[in-house]
Amino acid sequence: MSRLTSAALAVASALALVAGSAAAAVAAPDPGPNAEAKVASVDWKPCNPDPTQPDPKIYDCAVYPVPIDYDHPDGETIGIAMMRRRAGDPAKRIGSLFLNPGGPGGSGYLWATTPRFGKDVQDRFDMVGFDPRGVARSNPLKCFTTDEEAAAVNDRMVGVPVTRAEINETIDATENYSDACSRNAGPLIEHMSTINVVRDLDRMRRAVGDAKLTFAGFSYGTLIGATYAGMYPNKVRAVIVDGNVDPNLRMRDGVEYDKQRAAGFELALDQFLKRCEAAGAPRCAFGAGDTRARFDAIRDHLRTSPVTLPNGSQVTLSSFTSQVASSLYAQRLQAPLAQSIQALDDVLRAPAVNGLAAAAAPTGSEAANVLAVTAPNALREALPETPYSSDDSYYGVNCQDKPYPSNPRVFVGLARAWEKESPTFGRYQAFDGPTCSSWPAPARDAERFTGPWNRRTATPVMVIGNLYDPATNYQFSQRMQRQLGNAVLVSVDVVEHCAVGRSKALNVLVTDYLVNQKAPAPGQLLKPDAEAFPPVA
Repeated sequence: MSRLTSAALAVASALALVAGSAAAAVAAPDPGPNAEAKVASVDWKPCNPDPTQPDPKIYDCAVYPVPIDYDHPDGETIGIAMMRRRAGDPAKRIGSLFLNPGGPGGSGYLWATTPRFGKDVQDRFDMVGFDPRGVARSNPLKCFTTDEEAAAVNDRMVGVPVTRAEINETIDATENYSDACSRNAGPLIEHMSTINVVRDLDRMRRAVGDAKLTFAGFSYGTLIGATYAGMYPNKVRAVIVDGNVDPNLRMRDGVEYDKQRAAGFELALDQFLKRCEAAGAPRCAFGAGDTRARFDAIRDHLRTSPVTLPNGSQVTLSSFTSQVASSLYAQRLQAPLAQSIQALDDVLRAPAVNGLAAAAAPTGSEAANVLAVTAPNALREALPETPYSSDDSYYGVNCQDKPYPSNPRVFVGLARAWEKESPTFGRYQAFDGPTCSSWPAPARDAERFTGPWNRRTATPVMVIGNLYDPATNYQFSQRMQRQLGNAVLVSVDVVEHCAVGRSKALNVLVTDYLVNQKAPAPGQLLKPDAEAFPPVA
């Protein structure tokens, strides 16, 4: 593929940055099996995960102090919010299963209540969820003081900017965002990288009394699991990583990593459209005719003009792309997505009335309304009792972990190049990067763990990858398995992000692994329990 000169310069700049960032990386040594420093125990108190419901009386909560800066362990601390579901059979209890849902910036606190794991796991383990540093209840990293202040900046960003005006305003807004973070976030912004999250996790592991770690990480949480295995291989009991990042690529070249993420989204979209067409209508509402060509026509129309719906709302390229991306994360959302796309197609084909799209549509034009709403780009749990109800941990972690060029204009050329290979998601993914160009605590200055990833654990790490995972390209799971010193890969044939809890066959393997430390046989390809487009009764 020929590339524009600006795109070539962009790639060259990115590679130069990556080469120059290695000096800032840290390969932390394993402290060894007998070097356990004592820490204070977790002070658990009974709690109810949902105060609107009767208390099941099986949960405890705590806030555990950890150093902001591990170079000064006796200095200022922050509190890590933790919740546990006590093991159902105390006599057979093995220990604690720590859980992280990803993000970065995802709240794991209520994951103590997750139904993804079966009764045998819940009986044998305390299920421990926690909000990582800077997230939700754990001293949230806040770049703004009010929601209104945040909206004044964020509302100027266009998720998929196409015109020069959109691009310039988006880049200006990302720089204003970073300026706000510099003013308001405080010292924690310098210590958000995954190496510090893993240090917190190891401290919590000791604080609950576990000699070794049992952990399940999803999405970004797979980087936490891989980093723990690299830093503390002798302290691993069992680690599951589901929906994997490529640790080496992510920590060394943020630009190339994001380009490959775009390709993963594109692959998942293509498979969604193929499966929709194979199912046909009415099983898949968008299943008539050539689904690929019809989808591309809608997307290309939105590149030049939004679509006004009968209710007056507008579907833009940004809102459409974000909703498609969001729905590819979960198979249960894909039949509704097909209905929405079909409804939008009907509106496009209907004659206009007084400047608005016609109200009549075979599938009901109201199904298209969701496509006019931009889906959030990060997994956050808002705390509405505060004037600023969100947090900024998504970029707080990403910008410290992933090296990016310091010039945000680089991404203009990258977006043009990437959308040639990934026409739906290339530009969308490229413009996730400019914020990190001006971030006040960037990866090139941060303490980071960049390997080695191949330190051998006594029990193989269980790696799980979906063939058509949109957010974490299946190739990332294959590379995760190869990069780790002792790991086995189990694959699932599904368009979805992460798989535990979605396949009974997989959960049998998960339970045997967690309870008995029995690694699954390599090379298994499983099916999910449900179909995206089940037969119509």
